[in-house]
Amino acid sequence: MSDPLDERDMAARALGLVAEAAGPYLDGLAERPVHDRAMDVLLDELDGPLPERGDGSPAAVERLVRVGTGAATHSSGPRFFHFVVGGSTPAAMAGDWTASLLDQAAGLWLTSPLAARAETVVLRWLKELFGLPASFGGVLTPSATLAHVTGLACARQWWAGRHGVDAASQGLAGLPAMPVLSSGLVHVSTRKALQILGCGRDTLRVFARDDAGRVDLAAMDAALAEAGGRAVVVANLGEVNAGDSDPIGELADLAERHGAWLHVDGAFGLFAALSPRTADLARGVERADSVTADGHKWLNVPYESGFSFVRDPRVLSEAFGAWGAAYLPEEDGDRVNYNMLGPESSRRARALPIWATLRAYGRDGYRAMVERHLDVAAHLGALVEAAPDLELLAPVRLCVVCFRYRPAGVPEERLDELNARLGEALLGDGRVYAGTSRYRGMTVFRPAPLNWRTTKADVERLVEVLRELAATLDL
Repeated sequence: MSDPLDERDMAARALGLVAEAAGPYLDGLAERPVHDRAMDVLLDELDGPLPERGDGSPAAVERLVRVGTGAATHSSGPRFFHFVVGGSTPAAMAGDWTASLLDQAAGLWLTSPLAARAETVVLRWLKELFGLPASFGGVLTPSATLAHVTGLACARQWWAGRHGVDAASQGLAGLPAMPVLSSGLVHVSTRKALQILGCGRDTLRVFARDDAGRVDLAAMDAALAEAGGRAVVVANLGEVNAGDSDPIGELADLAERHGAWLHVDGAFGLFAALSPRTADLARGVERADSVTADGHKWLNVPYESGFSFVRDPRVLSEAFGAWGAAYLPEEDGDRVNYNMLGPESSRRARALPIWATLRAYGRDGYRAMVERHLDVAAHLGALVEAAPDLELLAPVRLCVVCFRYRPAGVPEERLDELNARLGEALLGDGRVYAGTSRYRGMTVFRPAPLNWRTTKADVERLVEVLRELAATLDL
């Protein structure tokens, strides 16, 4: 084959190969190892020189599906706990296939009223789900990092305006560094967003009162007074090592008293609002100036999916719109051009999988899933506490369980090295995927069960495999 025009009648056949493979692959996720290093040899089949004459779409897709289903890290299965990663609900996966099928240019109403209307609807549904005011503006993004870029770009626009400068048109030259304050729970994606925005990732100042990173409110209060209120406060709802959260309401009080901008990182923790058991953690989010979250975490939609909400919708337009290109249409009432409300110009219709999953399962379905994961995490915490050779290092607050292997007779100074070796063995084994991190100066495990397929049996398997592998290590 040399031209896709020669294959105009084969698209359905190529898609059929994927559909035929999907059933057995998805049905087998519960039994597959998360990663099998013996399958890495398959990756060589993706390599080689660029073909002069192609194989044709059926042959190419057959090879891709065969290699992919064999060599992929099966992170959409129930035992991928290494990072805070969800899966894809059946409805969300079908919605994503629909997005690829329709291949909409989702940036402008003119190019896709379908995509624009779907994004408007899902942003409203998400605000209802999280208890955010309906008046907030919003936009879908590829990730929480780009959601941070969106929210913090609005904060930058607001901050520069307080200095009499339009940052979108004039930049930051001549202005002092924008003060950004947070606790020790701040995530690297916030720093990356500041780096992208030209504010500098290391300009963020941390105010922590202990080695867990909990916020020092008094010190932050003093710093805000020194800045005269022209500052950005970053509150963190759900930290990746222990699931800890800042006191959002108290930080909202501080920001309001000083006239600062409050940005909330709710990448996965925003979903705490769905359960009466954890809703207190999210109380005060509705008072923020900008809020971000991830869809490919606890919402369980495919990569890439994030969302950013901003209290004053006009700031989104100020930060990302008004390009002055004659060929681009102006926004007209409900005909929203979402590429003028966020960092992307070319955008796929990422609202469709979100629409499909929220329509399919509704508020009750997502509340049930969140509460099931809270139960699963609590169960894992109880298993760790009951095990004589495991040590729970933080209370289980959300969907992250922080612990380490601590067998009798091993001195403290050797525990980090031992847990690092055990983490490598666990990832190499592949039956359950959960690597290590650093928390309060210790090497720890911090599995995060939030895949819709995950049950208590899966975290029980994690403990079994960990202890089995630990028994093979030279202590």
